[in-house]
Amino acid sequence: MRTWWLLLALGVCTGAMSSQDTCRQGHSGIPGNPGHNGLPGRDGRDGAKGDKGDAGEPGRPGGPGKDGMSGEKGERGADGKVEAKGIKGDPGSRGPPGKHGPKGSVGPTGERGLQGEMGPQGQKGDKGDVGSPGPRGLTGSTGPLGPTGLTGPMGPIGKPGPKGEAGPIGPQGEPGVRGIRGWKGDRGEKGKIGESPVLPKSAFTVGLTVLNKFPASDAPIKFDKILYNEFNHYDVATGKFTCHIAGTYYFTYHVTVFSRNVQVALVKNGVKVLHTKDGYMSSEDQASGGTVLPLKLGDEVWLQVTGGERFNGLFADEDDDTTFTGFLLFSSP
Repeated sequence: MRTWWLLLALGVCTGAMSSQDTCRQGHSGIPGNPGHNGLPGRDGRDGAKGDKGDAGEPGRPGGPGKDGMSGEKGERGADGKVEAKGIKGDPGSRGPPGKHGPKGSVGPTGERGLQGEMGPQGQKGDKGDVGSPGPRGLTGSTGPLGPTGLTGPMGPIGKPGPKGEAGPIGPQGEPGVRGIRGWKGDRGEKGKIGESPVLPKSAFTVGLTVLNKFPASDAPIKFDKILYNEFNHYDVATGKFTCHIAGTYYFTYHVTVFSRNVQVALVKNGVKVLHTKDGYMSSEDQASGGTVLPLKLGDEVWLQVTGGERFNGLFADEDDDTTFTGFLLFSSP
């Protein structure tokens, strides 16, 4: 195929040269269309082996491979021979000091050392405590009699002499100072049964009658029906109980409620200590209250209506009662 193309090119050149000889060269023609691709040529022969190239840069180290399988256990080697001991080497250089070891146990007391030289005299110390008295010295020989000295002070009272005869009875002296309390004596015999002590008593129970129902407000209610008042400690005229025996008392009241609401208070010396309220609900009702009070001689206790005439619905008749009671629980010493 290549040969054919070469022959065609030579023919064109030859024709062009002959035409130049005969006539003038005209203008270039329009370029023709490109020819078809030719067939590929045969493979060239392998060339000779080239020279060895320069060594490339070393590659990066690869990652560690996987662990291989454990090999079989080898046989035990023969026992080595014990050679003669080698010559002792030179001592090495001194190493750095090690860490402090644990504290050792206390060693035995060493022997007493030689007495050291006397040091310089120290400063004078503080005065010491008085020492114990030393042993008694030997009795010295009697010295010569000295001159008579001055009269000395009166000596201590001597021992009492023998008991003399009893003298006449003297006048009665003044009472002496009270002596120290003696030891507790033995328990005496049980005495005879004495008379029972008389216990103090104080009690009352009073009530309303038809004449005194619906009492006035803010004043002692005058209970005119006497159920018990043996000691007359409740005064019907004033409506007050007066304490004649100091002690602890119990007071209670029972109220029949009718026609109106009820609001009452238990009063001690003008101070309200207990309140009771009850509302009237178109039929008779009952209300009550009670308390324990300590009283002194002359204290006064009473019951009164509070809140005005709308709250004085205390009722009494032949079948219904409104009562006030008080009695002594125990007296004060």
